[in-house]
Amino acid sequence: MSKPLLEVQHLRVEFPTRRGTLLALDDVSFDIAPGEILGVVGESGAGKSLTGAAIIGLLEPPGRVAGGQILLAGQLIDDLPPDEMRKIRGRRIGAIFQDPLTSLNPLYTVGRQLIETIQVHLGLNADQARQRAIQLLADTGIPAAEQRIDQYPHQFSGGMRQRVVIALALAAEPELIVADEPTTALDVSIQAQIIALLKKLTKGDPQAAASRQPPPEGGRPASSGRAPSGHGAAVMLVTHDMGVIAEACDRVAVMYAGRVVEIGPVAEVIHHPAHPYTVGLMGSIPSMEHERERLMQIDGAMPRLTAIPAGCAFNPRCPQAFDRCRRERPDLLPAGATRAACWLHAAPAEVVA
Repeated sequence: MSKPLLEVQHLRVEFPTRRGTLLALDDVSFDIAPGEILGVVGESGAGKSLTGAAIIGLLEPPGRVAGGQILLAGQLIDDLPPDEMRKIRGRRIGAIFQDPLTSLNPLYTVGRQLIETIQVHLGLNADQARQRAIQLLADTGIPAAEQRIDQYPHQFSGGMRQRVVIALALAAEPELIVADEPTTALDVSIQAQIIALLKKLTKGDPQAAASRQPPPEGGRPASSGRAPSGHGAAVMLVTHDMGVIAEACDRVAVMYAGRVVEIGPVAEVIHHPAHPYTVGLMGSIPSMEHERERLMQIDGAMPRLTAIPAGCAFNPRCPQAFDRCRRERPDLLPAGATRAACWLHAAPAEVVA
């Protein structure tokens, strides 16, 4: 078994205010292996984007990591000085954001932005950096890359701008890619292309993969932790779209009110959800196989950070809540092929307690 590339352990993020300290992320834990895509899904305000921002060191002040650890290939990165974190961000961690216009400078050509990033992180000369930039644009599906490299962001369509952002994220061959809603603003056909591109970049070239030594029986492929030639990186894909999760991801973590409430293989979470909140999410998606007069809805709304209820944060909206749910907060418990933070999956003696 290869070690996880990213390990998030009991992450806690707080926002100090004049009225007290708001707890935005509470005891969030997960890991991602090289070449794996972990989807992070949940309603707006669940803490998905905040988790990604904490990992890449871009929490907005006064937000701070108040507890837990974030390790990249075994190195603790959550308490690094800003200058040290800046060297890791871009070089070892790439970021793809929802709106490419916020990631691209409208005053510079896409080529200048790519070349500058490559030179900063890889130390190539101008000609070498330009050739690599052209290759990155071509690899991410931009036609006539040699001509388009000298164009400005406004001369690209939304889907093409997102491809440029992906090229920027991959410029230094990062080990980890944090993709925050990379397909939300795109039409369905472009979404499919971006998903296919992410899968290609993380899974690598099938022919090259076939030539590598097979993994030990029952284990993950051995990995040095580096992404070879832009392939084999770990990806954290933040989205609220379960269709994107189903198509792109290997595993999925469902978040609610700043906590992971269920995590497991994507097929199991989608077809056999174990947490009542996940059941509600799945039930709210139209099915192509079964006719229903109306979709399931989850009554109520996500609690505010100033009013998170005692016990399980989902208990006011949960149709299966009982007394213990209102008193004690559950940790992630084994629930078949997944793990769910729900007392329904506690041992019978514990449920009666």
